[in-house]
Amino acid sequence: MLTQMALRAEKSGSGGGTGSGTKEARIMGQSNQMQTSSVQVRNILTRTTGFLKTVTSHSAQPYRGCSFGMSLCGIGCYVQHNHYLTRGQAWGRFLEARENAAASYLQTVERERKWARRSLGRFGIFLSSSTEPFLPQESRYRVTRALLEAMKREPPDFLILQTHSHRVVEYLQLYLALKECCELRVHISIETDRERIPGLPAHASSVARRFEAATALKAAGVRTVITVSPLLPIEDPEEFFARVSRSADAVVIDHFIEGDGTPDGRRTLRTALPAAMGALHPDALTVEYRDSMVQVARRYLPGRVGVSIDGFAGRYLPGP
Repeated sequence: MLTQMALRAEKSGSGGGTGSGTKEARIMGQSNQMQTSSVQVRNILTRTTGFLKTVTSHSAQPYRGCSFGMSLCGIGCYVQHNHYLTRGQAWGRFLEARENAAASYLQTVERERKWARRSLGRFGIFLSSSTEPFLPQESRYRVTRALLEAMKREPPDFLILQTHSHRVVEYLQLYLALKECCELRVHISIETDRERIPGLPAHASSVARRFEAATALKAAGVRTVITVSPLLPIEDPEEFFARVSRSADAVVIDHFIEGDGTPDGRRTLRTALPAAMGALHPDALTVEYRDSMVQVARRYLPGRVGVSIDGFAGRYLPGP
């Protein structure tokens, strides 16, 4: 899930942007008004600020933009409100592949590792907070794969992969190698048990396929967390969280209120998401609904339920 952490993840300072000496973006193609380009960046590692600072020392974004932006997850995506990232472009209509991400990582990792350990105790990377690492276009650009290969050579102390796509499972063998050299956790967003929300676009990756991916990763010994984020109306909470318990090692539940970078969810309230949620279940618009889902989840995953940013950081509620 792209949480409020994305709103500050790529401010100028330690990295993320293109440099003045960087070659101009090369327009690679356009399909269904999706403009894709390829650029080189100065520094793929960004020192975290704000809420994400309690999760990892750094974030990394292999792409700028997201081709999932016109699907269900893109409707309420908090990154669309970050004008530093969108640069005036319509969310879901552009994708910039950072083709030198792996080389940039290898050039800066020693410096950033030393800074993180000295300042925070551990060198951790959140991949990614402002884009989807496993987009369909990844099969063409392979930026995420190259970056993960670079991390295998020069591993962080811990790595969190955050995704909304079943395609995450395609790099399973690479994760098995990575978890031998760093602490690895894969977060898969599954925000509801409903395959369709009336009035909204379809999921970019079906609920069923994301559950299958989570199950496969867990079975292979990769620590897997399902992030119910942002929490949407759940048709059968008991069955949903029972399924989560079979498919993952832990769960995170995050509501757009307190989760979109504003205390009252005002960013999300400007989108079509709340109206569609309210039409299905009016209570789903409240944090009380989140808390009721947390209680159901705790019955199935005692000691393995996280709420909001604490959950993303691996800080879970105690068991009964």
